[in-house]
Amino acid sequence: MKLTSNEPFWLVKNGIINSYPSLNENLETDILIVGSGITGSLIAHQSIKDGYKTVLVDKREIANGSSSATTSMLQYEVDTPLWELIEMIGEEGAVGSYQACYDSIDILEKLVKNIKSDCGFKKKDSLLFAKYKKNVADLKKEHHTRLKHGFKGDWLEAEEIEKRFDLKGSHGGILTFQGGSIDAFKLAHDLLEYNAKKGLKVYDKTEITEVTYGKKQVRATTEYGNTIQAKKIIYCNGFESTSIIPEKFVNLLSSYAIVSEPFIDKPSKIKDTLIWDTGDPYIYMRTTDDNRILIGGEDDEFQSAKRRDASIRKKKARLEKIFEKMYPDVEFRTDFAWAGTFGETKDGLPYIGEHPNFPGAYFVLGMGGNGITFSVIGMEMFSLFMQGEKHPLSQYWKFRR
Repeated sequence: MKLTSNEPFWLVKNGIINSYPSLNENLETDILIVGSGITGSLIAHQSIKDGYKTVLVDKREIANGSSSATTSMLQYEVDTPLWELIEMIGEEGAVGSYQACYDSIDILEKLVKNIKSDCGFKKKDSLLFAKYKKNVADLKKEHHTRLKHGFKGDWLEAEEIEKRFDLKGSHGGILTFQGGSIDAFKLAHDLLEYNAKKGLKVYDKTEITEVTYGKKQVRATTEYGNTIQAKKIIYCNGFESTSIIPEKFVNLLSSYAIVSEPFIDKPSKIKDTLIWDTGDPYIYMRTTDDNRILIGGEDDEFQSAKRRDASIRKKKARLEKIFEKMYPDVEFRTDFAWAGTFGETKDGLPYIGEHPNFPGAYFVLGMGGNGITFSVIGMEMFSLFMQGEKHPLSQYWKFRR
């Protein structure tokens, strides 16, 4: 399946960073990871750190799937509001999921520093504002629920939001103090390069066409007939896992994004803040480390890559119009516009763990708007799984929950 279209900004900005060979021999390994995006690269990092012999393969160039199209906003807030998630899965699972996402941003910051990645990681505040008056009551409920469970934030009225962020048209919102932004495409490359020096074997343009599963050993065969025998196979291929797992566990959506030309003067009032609204689908916005403004959203149900791509021009115009209403005094000139496909779950949570139909396999599938933070948490979960232990969130993030 084609995951991205046109020219995702990160691909053009970074160019070809590293290229790896395709597999042309038979291998034996402890861990086989399928998928080279931000999730696969993070799990590979943990696997090498834990001392496992590890092989990573991808059927494309490295990180050229969803990680090349992500807007890379780092938020601890799950797509499902905390108060609503508590009603769905209980207080322990909901608050635990929010707390793990909160902590993951700090974990990621330390990791970026440790491997000396120049992926533009930056800690930021996060402003979630009410798009319509009818959203205010639920948003205030969300604010109080977060405060009750230790997540600090301020309620800002519309006038204060306009004064502090120049943003027009809000009806109040929550300002929180744990968020960030990053170039996930660059970080994925940096992680793989760092770990390749420590023994990680990376193969791109290597498609797995057949897998024989077993509790003690998994055997994968590539399109060229080479085999990889592994003790465990870890799928880090996002919504493409829908072609492997039989039941419907995720809805596919197309999302659209545009990024401006660089501003000569930094957009100072929003450069340190993620901005998103309560719309359905919601609009999200941030600045990049080279002084651009990136805005995304306008999601719709995925039908085909062809129909999605045909909508880019129309969606670009819609996003520009939305930005103009929010910031009528800022001239936004689009430099790049693109589309990507992602998965949305019923509760906004990922699927991380085993699936009963696939002995010897684990899935680390960070769905929705928190894909990167979910994947950071997946590192710890993977490490525990390999030791035969469970993670406190396993029961809430499992398949068939």
